[in-house]
Amino acid sequence: MNAKKFCFIICVKREDYLKECIFYLEQLKVPEGYSMQIQPIRRAASMAGGYNMAMQASDAKYKIYLHQDCFIINPHFLYDLLMVFENDKKIGMMGVIGSPQTPPDLLPWHGVRIGNIYSKDVENTDFKDYAFKLTDGIKDVECIDGMLMATSADLPWREDLFDGWDLYDLSQSFEFRKAGYRVVVPEQKKPWVAHDSENMSLQGYDKFRLIALEEYRDLL
Repeated sequence: MNAKKFCFIICVKREDYLKECIFYLEQLKVPEGYSMQIQPIRRAASMAGGYNMAMQASDAKYKIYLHQDCFIINPHFLYDLLMVFENDKKIGMMGVIGSPQTPPDLLPWHGVRIGNIYSKDVENTDFKDYAFKLTDGIKDVECIDGMLMATSADLPWREDLFDGWDLYDLSQSFEFRKAGYRVVVPEQKKPWVAHDSENMSLQGYDKFRLIALEEYRDLL
C-alpha cells in the first residue's frame, strides 16, 4: 500500500456532475511528496460493489469515497485529512457529517448530527481566516454520511448484504467500528464541501434498513 497516495473514488451516474466534481478536486493543494488519483466507477451494480472494485484496484493508503455531487471547496482538504489520521492511528474513517448516536430506526435525520456542509452562503467559502487545528476537536461518531467517506485502511464493503444504493455508509461505518477503528468527524468552522444533493430516492431504503437492524443489532 502506498502511504503517500490519495485516491478519490466516485460512482458515476451523471457525467456533468462528475466533471464539476473533478474540477474542484483539481484545485486541491497536494502535500509535498504525495500523489493524487481520481478513479471514476461507471455502471456499478451497487454503491458497495463499485467501491469494492475501486478499492481493490488502487494501492493508495488514503481513499476518499465521494458522491459525484459532492464538491470539495476547502483547498487544504488533503492537509486536513492527514492531520486527522495522523492524530491517532486508531482513526480509520473520517466524514464531514455524522451521527454521534444512531437513531433506533436507523434514519440519521431523526437524531442529532454533527459536522458542516456548504449552505449556499456565498460569504462562507473564504478559508483565509481558518486552518483546522487538532485543538478544535475530532468527534467520534457511530456512522458518517456517505457523501464523503475518507479511510486510512481497506475493509471490504458489504455488497453481500447491501447490493443497492442505501445504507452502505452506515454499514461501512459499523464495519470499521467492529474492526476496532474510530470513526470521526472533525470540526469545520467553515464547510469543507458543498453538496448539490439530487432528489433522493428511498425506494429500497426500508429493505436495507431492516437488514442493517439485524446485522448490527449488537452495535445499536
